[in-house]
Amino acid sequence: MMNSNLPLSLPEISTIRESASEACAILKILANEDRLLILCQLSEGAKNVGELETLLDIHQPTLSQQLTVLREEKLVTTERQGKYIYYHLASPEAAKIMGVLFELYCGSDKNQ
Repeated sequence: MMNSNLPLSLPEISTIRESASEACAILKILANEDRLLILCQLSEGAKNVGELETLLDIHQPTLSQQLTVLREEKLVTTERQGKYIYYHLASPEAAKIMGVLFELYCGSDKNQ
């Protein structure tokens, strides 16, 4: 079955290879359950570490480690508000991927 989302003709292989490399990089980052859970929560809006810890039941050292990975990879950004640091989903690509993953694995069809 042909996927209707694909273009009729593919770009040059060098362009496809570069895009595949970028896709692999983001998929490697997302290939971690804790990071996926964090990004899922941040898809709904900014959260601080305490909120994420409570919502996800991920203990603070692990949560901080995974937030550091996401920040270093520029998938999230931070903003200080008083004594709290809030994390925001910063990558449009990650947001789109999270939307597709939600639709596939968490959508209303999944619960029936």
